[in-house]
Amino acid sequence: MIGYSWGMTVDGHDMVMIGGGSFRMGSDEFYSDERPVHERRVDPFFLDRYAVTNARFAEFVDATGYVTIAERKLEAAAFPGADPADLVPGSMVFTPTRGPVDLGDWRGWWRWQPGAYWRRPFGPGSSIDARMQHPVVHVAFEDAASFADWAGLRLPTEAEHEFASRGGVDGARFAWGEEPYPGGIAQANSWLGRFPYDNRGVGGTAKVGTYPANGFGLFDMIGNVWEWTSDFYTPRHVRLSDRPVDAGKRENLLARASADEAFPSTARRVLKGGSFLCSPEYCLRFRPAARSPQSEDTGMSHIGFRCARDA
Repeated sequence: MIGYSWGMTVDGHDMVMIGGGSFRMGSDEFYSDERPVHERRVDPFFLDRYAVTNARFAEFVDATGYVTIAERKLEAAAFPGADPADLVPGSMVFTPTRGPVDLGDWRGWWRWQPGAYWRRPFGPGSSIDARMQHPVVHVAFEDAASFADWAGLRLPTEAEHEFASRGGVDGARFAWGEEPYPGGIAQANSWLGRFPYDNRGVGGTAKVGTYPANGFGLFDMIGNVWEWTSDFYTPRHVRLSDRPVDAGKRENLLARASADEAFPSTARRVLKGGSFLCSPEYCLRFRPAARSPQSEDTGMSHIGFRCARDA
């Protein structure tokens, strides 16, 4: 693994130049879709130092008049049998439970919130006025890609994101080493406490740059919000027909949820990096190798993005 880096401004964007190199992508320890570990090479590229913030996204919207998917009326054809009164703009908002629930049923802590979108992250009456330096959320794939096009950039590939998130630490479980909380200190914005009702951490998004940068000088590549990549999701890193693979040590609850009939049956892209909801007892995904499938047309209150550019 090479991956030298240095920071620079690219067309007004605070980006990090990351030297290319080879690394061991994936993990054989946790979820089956992270398998198998294999050597991958990436070319040099630029990557945003921080996730795109509400302030940056507001500049895009103000300049273009862009309307995000969460602000658009739902198409009846995509939701057969739905009450027309329910086909209103909105998004999925995380809601803590009052106590322990079945961790196999994501509906216990997610709710469809009419009127929720990037400017109103918790629904009508909420605001981003005090959260301008937080990562923008409730952005679907099209929203993120449209911002990137406007900025003259692109979304990173899955391999680029994983290479960058490792920060030069090749093969370790976490971006900072083998332990999730070295010395009892959280290195990223993840869930601390019993999920999904007892959070002793931030409890939501944090201002970008709150936690330590990785070895490449990148912030929040792990935790805070999941980030879109340009790759389509597949259930493992190679074809299923190549050789059999067991289910891994942990059930892939996120993959089960993404395949649930409540989710629109659209193409799915790979999310990387984990979020403030990642908990060792439910979603041990605040790791570089972790990946999650997400329908292109679905934004949520823990999904954001950052941009890349060819070197």
